[in-house]
Amino acid sequence: MEIAVIGNREFILGFRLAGIRKTYSAENDEQLTNLITKAMHDSEVGILVLNSSDMMRIPRRLHATLEDSVKPTVITLGIEEGGLSMRERIKRSVGVDLWK
Repeated sequence: MEIAVIGNREFILGFRLAGIRKTYSAENDEQLTNLITKAMHDSEVGILVLNSSDMMRIPRRLHATLEDSVKPTVITLGIEEGGLSMRERIKRSVGVDLWK
């Protein structure tokens, strides 16, 4: 399983420097939607990392699909989204509280 990161150039730069190979630059809403859809259908991607501000730019249907996705597990970084902490998001995605 691999990690995929989608966002603007500044967002993906740190991940690229950390050695993550599947980093994709999306500079407009259409590119963002297409890259997310492509990553969702990539069987090698186990974790999809997005900027939380980008989540607000995608269509509602795709947003709902990402929220319910288990594979890949979608992690948003940035402002807290929907009042859920990272712990709650992981618990919701994986189905187990990993901190117990």
